[in-house]
Amino acid sequence: MAMTVALCGCSSTAGAGTVRSRPVSSRPASRVSGSGSNWTTYHGNAEATGLEAAQTKLRPSQQAWTSPTLDGQLYGEPLVADGRVIAATENDTVYAMAAHSGRILWSRHLAKPVPSNDLPCGDISPEVGITGTPVIDLKRNEVFVDADTLIGGPSASGGVEASHRLFGLNLFSGKVELDEQAMPNAGEDQLAQLQRPGLALDHGLVVIAYGQNTGDCPGPNGPAHGYVVSIPEHGGRLQYFQIGSGKDRGAVWMGGSSPVIDPHGNVYVASADGYNLGAGQPYDDSDAVLELSPTMHLESIFHPKDWQALSGGDLDLGTGDPALVHGFVFQVGKTDIGYLLRQGHLGGSEGQVASLSVCSGDPDGGHAVMGSVVYVPCPNGVTAIKVLTKAPYLKQLWTDNDGAAGGPIIADGLVWTIGSDDAVHGLNPADGKQVVSIPFGGFANHFPTPSVGDGLLLLPGTNQVFAFMGPAGLPPPPPAR
Repeated sequence: MAMTVALCGCSSTAGAGTVRSRPVSSRPASRVSGSGSNWTTYHGNAEATGLEAAQTKLRPSQQAWTSPTLDGQLYGEPLVADGRVIAATENDTVYAMAAHSGRILWSRHLAKPVPSNDLPCGDISPEVGITGTPVIDLKRNEVFVDADTLIGGPSASGGVEASHRLFGLNLFSGKVELDEQAMPNAGEDQLAQLQRPGLALDHGLVVIAYGQNTGDCPGPNGPAHGYVVSIPEHGGRLQYFQIGSGKDRGAVWMGGSSPVIDPHGNVYVASADGYNLGAGQPYDDSDAVLELSPTMHLESIFHPKDWQALSGGDLDLGTGDPALVHGFVFQVGKTDIGYLLRQGHLGGSEGQVASLSVCSGDPDGGHAVMGSVVYVPCPNGVTAIKVLTKAPYLKQLWTDNDGAAGGPIIADGLVWTIGSDDAVHGLNPADGKQVVSIPFGGFANHFPTPSVGDGLLLLPGTNQVFAFMGPAGLPPPPPAR
């Protein structure tokens, strides 16, 4: 029987615009708090497996705290570092909260966000600011965010203009230590660019991916394409890979998932939203799985043979992140076909090792991976797919028919996922049956995903963070810095 807990209440260019950066002074490295662990990036680690390594005990769960109402909506995953919970809002504000109480330790409003009415299309309202999950470097004690900002007066076309900027903030004080232009200076209309994926770290580089707003509309001030960008953590020359033809479109959005970094530092992303080029036109890197070097050089690529039909029909392959599993890469998109590829040699056109019909509907958001099993956020319920080393290579184990479908993570021996019922569900990884269900008092925005850190299960509401604790109780107060 399920347990229910109620809750009350490819080229490179120099960055354009103003640059303010400085070397980080020598500071003590962060330590893990006494009763838990850090969770510093989307789905907890560079490969975005969602697997919580500290084996935190979360059952039975009870309410720990609910944060104060924040100044904007939350679309990213809460992070945890050194006893501090980090959250960032669409009002371009970053918050640090004490993990033991939810009390706000500091907040930093970085810029004026872009009013939704000034965007050519989209479904985030009333403003667009920080959408992707931040990332934290514990060696530098620095929080990195990409902020969509309103700049200047009207453009030549009579509208407003926007700029994406990479900010680095001191984890302990919120002081701004980095402010860099985060998009290539290539005539792009940044009003049409949405930074939806989480940020990632790759050996001293911040990796950021871009696509279009919902609706895939062109910008009023010029073309817009998809990009994957890497920027040194201390600031400096950005490098990028462009997705899409010379017309418009091409995107990396992945349901909010971050770029996946393999142990060699190569970057894996899945692309979407290509332009309907018509027969005989060259391939444009859309609807693909791409392996990029840290300097954004294309190492290998996979795309289905029918990529033109996918692009023309808005049948994105890149609705979630590539899952790395024992030398393979698993990817599924809107056609519900899961593809298995060879890591490091993705196979080009129709180069899959195997394929399997996986979901009923559009799977959005990050996978979770434990051992040889990938847990996929299908809209009809989280689905477990086992990756085998020989034919048939892919085997479906189960689907959770309760409809719990948000990007899953794995902690305390359960698969945790936020459902459309404003509850987080803990599923048995062996058969998908629900073990725990925890309602929480706030609507979770598109593609929500929980996190676990410092002994807490953390859930993003509309504009609050909800924290639950296991039998060990609350963590200690954050260490002073």
